[in-house]
Amino acid sequence: MKFSVKFPSKGLLLAGDLYVPDSYDGSRLPGVVVSHPWGGVKEQTAAIYAQRLAREGYAALAFDAACQGESEGEPRGLEDPFQRAEDIKSAVSFLAARADIDPGRIGALGICASGGYVPFAAQTDRRIKAVATVSALDAAGLYLKGLGRTQDPAVAAALIGQANALRSAEARGEGVVYARALPEREEETRGLPLHYYECWQYYRTARGQHPRSDNWWVPRSVEYFAMFDAYANIAAISPRPLLVIAGTKAETGYFSQEAIEKAREPRELFWIDGATHIDLYDKDEYVTPAVAKLTEFFGKHLAG
Repeated sequence: MKFSVKFPSKGLLLAGDLYVPDSYDGSRLPGVVVSHPWGGVKEQTAAIYAQRLAREGYAALAFDAACQGESEGEPRGLEDPFQRAEDIKSAVSFLAARADIDPGRIGALGICASGGYVPFAAQTDRRIKAVATVSALDAAGLYLKGLGRTQDPAVAAALIGQANALRSAEARGEGVVYARALPEREEETRGLPLHYYECWQYYRTARGQHPRSDNWWVPRSVEYFAMFDAYANIAAISPRPLLVIAGTKAETGYFSQEAIEKAREPRELFWIDGATHIDLYDKDEYVTPAVAKLTEFFGKHLAG
């Protein structure tokens, strides 16, 4: 069963979908907050994981981050890691306040960029009793250093300078500048790493496309990225458990590896054989073992 819900986050009203088991009998359920990727919305991969977790007995909340999807916030498409962390904490507050959720049994799952935002939020939100990621990446590290950290540092400096200029332009009343997150046409992906082609294939085709995931973002978000480090203090999650799931063929797999290396016990890195980063968004042969592992993980640590 799915219920449309709304809850506040730092003065903004966020939209979410709360999934519960079809056989729900009114008893208190363990809850899991499911946070979507950068550029995504709650109806895409976050919904897939939330639905699957609900089948396993959880109340799973997929929600749109501020400035995205059906949630409030301007400018649209702004990607602020600190607001994203606040949104996750607000989602936890929403679940914890409900009479049908056990506030002592709440976990969180972050997918893609939210695989950076969820651990970051959990460092200081101890109401999150179990932390999990799927295809995790640090959005700041990816954008400012490039995939595999192959980007010339001068590029990051130029991007930050551009963000500063855009902020000044907005102050002069010149409006918000937007940019496309991904190429619009397949031929524009030629020569790019496989990861970016797969992102295009998911977000810009019928496979995963959604009208509210419109492929526009605010480039001055880079200013926020430059202040953000998803995993710098990930050890603070301990002694709460951390599960990191990644595909063996994911070009972003180094983020998961490094997150685990910086974390403390109890921690686990679980590889899905043959999966790329985007395969874990929606391909059943990879999502199924990922959900099985998540069910085992949350079942153990949110058992009550």
